Amino acid sequence: MILAIDMGNTNIVLGGIDQQKTYFVERITTNPSKTALEYAVNLKDTLEIYHIQPQQIEGSILSSVVPPLNATILSAVEKILGKRPLLVGSGMKTGLNILMDNPKTVGSDMIVDAVAAIHEHPKPIVIVDMGTATTLSVVDKGGNYCGGAILPGLRVSLDSLSGKAAQLPYISLEIPEKVIGKNTIDCMRSGIIYGNAAQIDGIIDRIEAELGETVSVVATGGLAKLVTPLCRHAIVYDDALLLKGLLILYQKNR
Repeated sequence: MILAIDMGNTNIVLGGIDQQKTYFVERITTNPSKTALEYAVNLKDTLEIYHIQPQQIEGSILSSVVPPLNATILSAVEKILGKRPLLVGSGMKTGLNILMDNPKTVGSDMIVDAVAAIHEHPKPIVIVDMGTATTLSVVDKGGNYCGGAILPGLRVSLDSLSGKAAQLPYISLEIPEKVIGKNTIDCMRSGIIYGNAAQIDGIIDRIEAELGETVSVVATGGLAKLVTPLCRHAIVYDDALLLKGLLILYQKNR
């Protein structure tokens, strides 16, 4: 088993995974003010909850979109496992040809998602990752990472709406019974939830038109389970997609 870590702007996902199965997936809050020791305690507690001993973990790998915290997390993991994790970044073997203006600027999470997706889904593929931002990554039929789109995430959109409009309250994210809301809260929920589903459908339509062929679509991320069932495209939800990609990269680079 390896420890796969995905550090996002809002949450850090910890997962225990090998080629047979995913043993656990947990999230802790990304907090720049926490020390390596505090993160080490979080990791130790998570392993204890699942009755996993550090010696059962052969190694670890970190994907991060928060570079200032990389050293802190690497140190925290080393305190518990006794060995430094691999860090996804420039120079790592991915097996993926990145057709971007500057390949080094592509988020490591988007690359890891793409690496996992091409192992399990027919190409071309669109990968939807719904977190702080909603990203759509495109892998063409030749297996090349050829670009994508970035949208504000659900919570970012909702917080912006509530924060900028004095009469609109802060609300929880729940699916309203109908698209046509009968009160302010249901109207906001409809706009955010169904609006994001329509955005995803609309961009996928345009991607298919640009490629000239139908794509398979896989979604991941904490909020994808809420929105993708409302989309009109057939979308496969895989909460462990990024962890699977990290396992593949660990095996390629260990």
